[in-house]
Amino acid sequence: MPRRADLLALTAAVLVVAATAIAGALLNRIGVPLFADAAPLFGFWAPHVGPGTPLAVAVAAVVIVWGPAVSARLPWRGLLAASYAAALAWTVSLALVGGWRGGITERLTDWTEYLHDVPRVHDIGVVLAEFTRHVLAGQPGSWTVHVSGHPPGVLLVYTWLDRLGLGGGTWASVVTLLVGALAVVAVPATVKALRDEPAARAVIPFVVLFPGAVWMGVSADGLFTGVTTVGIALLARRRALPAGLLLGFSLYLSYGLTLVTVLALAVVALDRSWRSLLIAALGASLVVAAFTAAGFWWLDGYHLVVQRYHQGDFAQRPYAYWVFGNLGAFLLSAGPLAAAASFRSSSPTRWLVVAAGAAVVVADLSGLSKAEVERIWLPFAVWFAVAGALLPAASRRWWLGAQAVTALGVEHLIATGW
Repeated sequence: MPRRADLLALTAAVLVVAATAIAGALLNRIGVPLFADAAPLFGFWAPHVGPGTPLAVAVAAVVIVWGPAVSARLPWRGLLAASYAAALAWTVSLALVGGWRGGITERLTDWTEYLHDVPRVHDIGVVLAEFTRHVLAGQPGSWTVHVSGHPPGVLLVYTWLDRLGLGGGTWASVVTLLVGALAVVAVPATVKALRDEPAARAVIPFVVLFPGAVWMGVSADGLFTGVTTVGIALLARRRALPAGLLLGFSLYLSYGLTLVTVLALAVVALDRSWRSLLIAALGASLVVAAFTAAGFWWLDGYHLVVQRYHQGDFAQRPYAYWVFGNLGAFLLSAGPLAAAASFRSSSPTRWLVVAAGAAVVVADLSGLSKAEVERIWLPFAVWFAVAGALLPAASRRWWLGAQAVTALGVEHLIATGW
C-alpha cells in the first residue's frame, strides 16, 4: 500500500504541475494578462547550462546516494554542520547555473530590489516615521517595488549591512545565502525538539535538496525563510523569548509572515508548553512596540500595500487561474514530496506539514498571492521537507531523486525572476 500511495502522490503532483503549465501557456497565448511567461512560474522559458551545472548534479548525486546513511550515523552536531555546508553548496551551485554575476552578485541590485533604496536611508528614525508616506505609487519619493511591498524591516537589514561596511550586491547576496541556509539546521532541530530524533535525521537530506533552493539563491525570501525557521526551532526548544523576538521581527520583513503564527501554534500544541507561547508573545510584542514607537504602525503599512498592489499591472492577474496555478508553482518549489504527506498517517511530525499547508491555503485563497509564490511561500514550503521522515526508508532515495530533478529541471529550463 505505501508504494501505491507514493505513486499516487507523485502522479497527482505531476498532473497538477502539468495542468497549470498547460493552462498557463494557453492563457498566455490568447493574451490573458498572467504576467508570467512560464506560468505557473514567474520567469520565461530559456533552456541553458552554466558553471554551476556540474556542481549541482554532483551535490545532488552525493546526497541521494550517501545522504540517508550519513544522516543516520553522524553525531548530531557534526551532522547539522555537514548538512548546512551541503545545503549551502546546493543553493550556490544552482545559482551559479546563471553565472557568478547573473546568478549571485547582481540578483539583489535590480532597480526593483531593496538595495536600490538603501542610499535613501540617512536617518533610520526618520525613515521609520515616514515609511508609509512613500508606499503608494505615482507620487514623488515612492519606494521601489520590493521596498514598498514589504514592511521596513528588510530595508533596515540591508541598510545595517551597508553601515557595517558590507554594502553592495555581493555582500547582500552572501549574507542572504548564509541566513537562508540556516533552515537546514532549524527544521530538523525543530523535529528533534519535539522528541523525534530518528525523524529529524530522516528529514535532513530532504531539507538539503530542497527544490526551493532555486529561489533561495538569491532572494530576500530566502533570508525570511532562515529567520522564521530559526524562530520556530527556538520555540520548539523552549527558548521562548528569543523565539518571540525573532518571529516578531519577521512580521516586519513581510506582511505574509503573519501566517507563521500557524506553525508556531502547532509547535506549542505539540510541545504542550503554553508558558512558552505567552513568553514568545511577550517577545513579539516588544518588537511591535519598538517599531510602533519609532513611528511605523504595521496595520497602516499593510492597508497601503494592498492599495499599492491594486495600482500595478499585476493586480490584473486573474484569480480564477492563479488560485489553481499557485499550487503548481508551490509544488515546483516544495517538490513532489509535498504531495506525499497527504497519504501518510497522523504523527507529531506530520502536524508541522499540516500547519504549513494551512498557511499556504489561507495565502492562496486571499488573492494577495497571485503568482511568484514559488518564492514568496518559501518560509512555508521548506517545512514540507518534514514529509521525508514519513516515507518508508526504502523509498527515500527515489523521493530525493524526484526533489533534485525538480530543482535541476526548473533551474536549467527557466530563467526565474522576481
